[in-house]
Amino acid sequence: MAAPSKPVPPRPAAAAPAASEITLDLQGLTCPLPVLRANRALRGMKAGERLTVLASDPASVKDFQAYSRETGHALVSFSETAGLFRFTLRKREDKRDEPPPE
Repeated sequence: MAAPSKPVPPRPAAAAPAASEITLDLQGLTCPLPVLRANRALRGMKAGERLTVLASDPASVKDFQAYSRETGHALVSFSETAGLFRFTLRKREDKRDEPPPE
């Protein structure tokens, strides 16, 4: 006779990251490297996709704010917890897709 099998607890459903969101862990890098690496990543992304950057350099706060203003990529969110800065950027529409000015 076989021993009774133990019930297997259900596994929690893991939330899969959105296909259009990338996370870069750039902790330990100092200015200007987090912004430069984010810029490189955004170049390879499609308009509307999101990039989340984790950084530890306090100077990255002003860097990402200025980067967003200058490039048109939206700084969707920013937070700081115990020295870890999290920035979420949304890639702008490609200027080539815009109609020419009249």
